[in-house]
Amino acid sequence: MKTFGGPVLFLDRDDINTDEIIPARYLTEITKADLKPYILEDLKLPGFDPKGEKTGQARVIVTRANFGCGSSREHAPWVLEVNGITAVIAESFARIFRQNMFNCGMVAVELPKPAIDSLFSFSDYPDTAITLDIPGQTLTIKGGGKGESFPFEIAPFDKALVTAGGWVDYADSKY
Repeated sequence: MKTFGGPVLFLDRDDINTDEIIPARYLTEITKADLKPYILEDLKLPGFDPKGEKTGQARVIVTRANFGCGSSREHAPWVLEVNGITAVIAESFARIFRQNMFNCGMVAVELPKPAIDSLFSFSDYPDTAITLDIPGQTLTIKGGGKGESFPFEIAPFDKALVTAGGWVDYADSKY
C-alpha cells in the first residue's frame, strides 16, 4: 500500500468546485498527465498561487465544506492524482467527487468543523505535514514543533479500494 500524507496545501474556503480544481477548457486533454500543469488554475483565494512552490510540493489538501462540488467529472480527482496529492481532508465532499477519489486510490477524509479548524491552526508553519494511517483510521498533523492526531471514519469498501490502489487494481485482484 502506498504512503498517504506529506506536505499540506491549505485552501481556506467552502464550495471549491470541479471547475476550480481543473478548468473545463482542459477536459479535451488525452491523458491524465496532460492535466498536470492546470491544477487549481482558476481557484481564486487571497495569496494563493496555483503555480507556486506550496502547490507543487503538496501531497495533502486541507479545505472546508463541500469540496469537489459542481460537475461530476473524473478529471478533478485525476489532476490531484497526477500532481501527487494522496489525500484531501474537508468538512464534507460532493458525493461523486468523494467516491472518485477512492476509485483513484486516494483518500477523502471528512472531519467535523472543530477538527478542520484545528488543522488550519497549523497553516502558518512551513514545515506542516500530515500522515494518514489508513488501517488505524488516524490522521496526524505536525508543524511548528507541535502535533495533533484525529480519528476518522472510512467505509470498509472505500478502505479496500484505497488499500488496493484504486478501483482498477481492486477489480484486477478480485475478478
